[in-house]
Amino acid sequence: MAKIETADVFAAGRRGGGGSLHAYRVRGLDRSAVVLWIGGRGDEPDQVLVLPEGDRLQVPVFTTVRQSRMYVSRRGRKPTTSEVNTLELTRVQHWLENPVRRHVPPSAVLEAWNFFEDLARGLGGVHLLPQQGAVHNSAYEKLFAGERAAWTPDEQRAVLELITAGVELWNSCPVVVKP
Repeated sequence: MAKIETADVFAAGRRGGGGSLHAYRVRGLDRSAVVLWIGGRGDEPDQVLVLPEGDRLQVPVFTTVRQSRMYVSRRGRKPTTSEVNTLELTRVQHWLENPVRRHVPPSAVLEAWNFFEDLARGLGGVHLLPQQGAVHNSAYEKLFAGERAAWTPDEQRAVLELITAGVELWNSCPVVVKP
């Protein structure tokens, strides 16, 4: 992996390109924090902001939105909006504890799925999540359309596998607190 300088990350807005910065609050059972999310330009995908530390990448995390804004401001950038979206990951984690007996929280699962993909992308590895194929695409489309009840058993297994891996990625990814 090539060494990436922090100044380069902020000058470009992201590794390999530019984009708008947003504060994003994640509330989970094991880890809660505010992260910086980068909206992709054009066809570029979104990703969570990461910072280099030697030859590995870390997610900068903050306790408050104000801390994240000050961090960005000290680097000559501004968040795109003052609004802050929140991923209620706890709802997803409660569902994962007993998916047979609990109802899927569709909007939270959809947000979590998108967040986990953006987190993996930021950390430089879509391989950090299960490889997605046609079953995942079908399950995602049904979730997006509000047709979760139409999931096949294969689609439900694929979603559970992906979301479980995503929760593990979030709880274990390297972070730097209030950099």
